[in-house]
Amino acid sequence: MPRTLDPELRRALAARIRYYNEMGIYDFYRRPLSDRAAEIAATTVVDEAEIAVSTNQPESGEEMSPRKATAVAMPVAIQGGENIFDLIALKPEQGVSDPVKALKIIREDLGDCTRCVLHKQGRKQIVFGVGNPKAELMFVGEGPGADEDAQGEPFVGRAGQLLNNMIKAMGIEREQVYIANIVKCRPPGNRTPERDECATCSPFLMRQIAVIKPKVVVALGAVAAKTLLAMNASMMQLRGRFYDFRPAGVRVNDRSNEPRWDGCKLAVTYHPAFLLRDPRQKGEAWKDLQMVMNELGMKPPEKKDA
Repeated sequence: MPRTLDPELRRALAARIRYYNEMGIYDFYRRPLSDRAAEIAATTVVDEAEIAVSTNQPESGEEMSPRKATAVAMPVAIQGGENIFDLIALKPEQGVSDPVKALKIIREDLGDCTRCVLHKQGRKQIVFGVGNPKAELMFVGEGPGADEDAQGEPFVGRAGQLLNNMIKAMGIEREQVYIANIVKCRPPGNRTPERDECATCSPFLMRQIAVIKPKVVVALGAVAAKTLLAMNASMMQLRGRFYDFRPAGVRVNDRSNEPRWDGCKLAVTYHPAFLLRDPRQKGEAWKDLQMVMNELGMKPPEKKDA
């Protein structure tokens, strides 16, 4: 009978996973074991297990995500057939039933972040996220601007006012949704966040999404869409459809007393800042939002006669 995972090995594995996360590696693939390795795995004591890590393409033939990934061959027998990553990829907020408290834990874990260069390029404060911690609808933008950096809240400038109007047009209020960004520090001069900055910061966003468990996430703009979907395509190619989405690198079904959450739908539309520069695309953005409304069973407010 296979034994339960040794606590020391569990800690070592957790440290290894954190190490890869810090390098921007979040997706893991388990290599199929040979017949002999499988036989050994079924009888080997877990504290004698050996972990082999490689960045090769998974041998199962499945397509590797464009996001950094690592293949793991792990002849470890775990009692009850549990997935090793379900055991060791736990985050501090998991097991906390109150999403408000869970988000607070993530914010405390983020701390006065110095994980990428943005912390020394003029940011005033970290812009974490705001809104309903149980929201069915979540908006994800690119990064804070000057107004957001000053106030510590996402989408409070001109683009934020337009986003508020877009939300109202859907028949709901800003307070009913949750709003966050890919990066939580303002890039200097409002430049586009670099790829490594997005990779460093987005794991915290993934954890926020896993806590909130929305039904639909709307990616505002190309940076948000490409980071969340881990794919490189034009806005024309990305818009007009739903994607099945699960937060990368996060175990999402951690509380047995809650209904199972298998991820959500993700839609892509234009960033409000882009719509301010090119108002002609507002009609296209409204089509995207109508698609989201249909998915959520929402109806726009009736227009009042003058």
